[in-house]
Amino acid sequence: MTQTRYDQRVRVFVEVCGGEHDWGEAERVFGRLGWPVRDAHAAGEGPLGAAVEADPDSRVYEIEVRLFGVAKECDRGAADRVRKALRGARLEGYVRRAEHLARDRELYPYWRVVRVSGARRRLARVGMVLGRHDVGVFVSGGPRQALRLARVGGVGGREHAVRPLDGRWREAAPYQGEEQVEGRVIRLVLWAFLAAEAVALAFAAWPSAWWFLIPLAIVGAGGALRAGWELGGEDRRVVGVGAAGLCLVAFGCLGVGVLGEAWSPGQTLMTAAVCAVLAGLWLLVRQWTWGEWVAWAVPLVVTLAVSAFLAAGSVLHALYADGLGLTPDDLGVPPVWQAVAAVKLLVMLSLVMVVPAWWGFAKHRHHRYATPGDGTNVLLNIALFLAMLLGAGIQAWDSAETAVNRTVAAAERGDDPPSYFGVAPEWTCVRPVVPDGDLSGAGPRLRPAAPYLLFGVSGETAVLWDPAAGKPVKVPAGQVWLSPAGSGKSACPEGS
Repeated sequence: MTQTRYDQRVRVFVEVCGGEHDWGEAERVFGRLGWPVRDAHAAGEGPLGAAVEADPDSRVYEIEVRLFGVAKECDRGAADRVRKALRGARLEGYVRRAEHLARDRELYPYWRVVRVSGARRRLARVGMVLGRHDVGVFVSGGPRQALRLARVGGVGGREHAVRPLDGRWREAAPYQGEEQVEGRVIRLVLWAFLAAEAVALAFAAWPSAWWFLIPLAIVGAGGALRAGWELGGEDRRVVGVGAAGLCLVAFGCLGVGVLGEAWSPGQTLMTAAVCAVLAGLWLLVRQWTWGEWVAWAVPLVVTLAVSAFLAAGSVLHALYADGLGLTPDDLGVPPVWQAVAAVKLLVMLSLVMVVPAWWGFAKHRHHRYATPGDGTNVLLNIALFLAMLLGAGIQAWDSAETAVNRTVAAAERGDDPPSYFGVAPEWTCVRPVVPDGDLSGAGPRLRPAAPYLLFGVSGETAVLWDPAAGKPVKVPAGQVWLSPAGSGKSACPEGS
């Protein structure tokens, strides 16, 4: 099996002991993991020579380990993967040397081949720029090489010239690498975003945190300008610095317009946490094979789709109802608000995804504990997952408890209570339409002169809240007359 998707290539020299049988088993392990065997020599021979002690039962394999993640520390990450793969196969092997194979591609200038000659060459420069004399041939390379490529197989030889399609032809060779430029662009954007949002938060949302945010903004701006300086190359550094400045201004305006006016510090932190979690999850799942997708992602999606939107929507409402001595059925929450509550609950439970997101960043940066094949941290991961799940549960409980306390406090003051995911109690006057002896129900005795909080009519039962007793009252809707009350401080008139 050959691994077709990877970020880095590392050449690893690994010594395998044990003789012919173990050598064959090691080769099968390398092939199963998609690591091509480039060469093999007896210990003490080959590229490493006498650096490895000669042993007839040992062989040094030169393999190419292909893996995801950043280039930094990928050599150690590859060595860890080989070591754990051999340990999993119960083979004695030692990684003697690992080196990153840097194969970046130079960004040669692009050119169009044109046909011009004599005086026409001087008179038709504008037409050349507009593509009037293109011959339908594209070449890439330095200026001299591009001209030679343009005249290969051409009719008339010197009638063929080239016109540049970009400004890279002004740079001196060697040209910048493609991955190098991409990395500098990413660093420029990230540094500029960090600086601009720190300024926006400092001046609009968190004035008390200037001592931290202003230095952070200065560091971010310095990083963005440095990335722009490196991005421009030797001849275009002013352009790169200008691009960094534009990013700083654009992100700064965006930050002041969005974060500074509409977002609270808590919302800002939550948004940053969600973005970090999503980035970590992406770094994790991009390394999965199809088998891992089927084994992990499909059951996860099905579970979330079924449990979250069919059952989880009632969790917050159930906690809220329990705090008031009611049941979820008493609230009669519309399905739309149940879905909204489900989304809120998923945001709380998203903290649980910090664990796999952190694992994704660790694998991307080749941390030793995140190397595939190591099961020593299983108990730690389970404990951390349970701790995060407990934290999300505490948040859900705190959300419902806070809403209950606000509702009870508003009822005691006679104010309009706040709504909670579609549950909006209203002050209502309740007048029995049957004799007192025939009035049935549950809760304290009904007082027609006092207003009650009406949570709704569930089936044939009116669900009320008595602010004086601090308890719910449930009476048959057909035995009472309900009419809106001005507030909880006003008395209901007789015969209302």
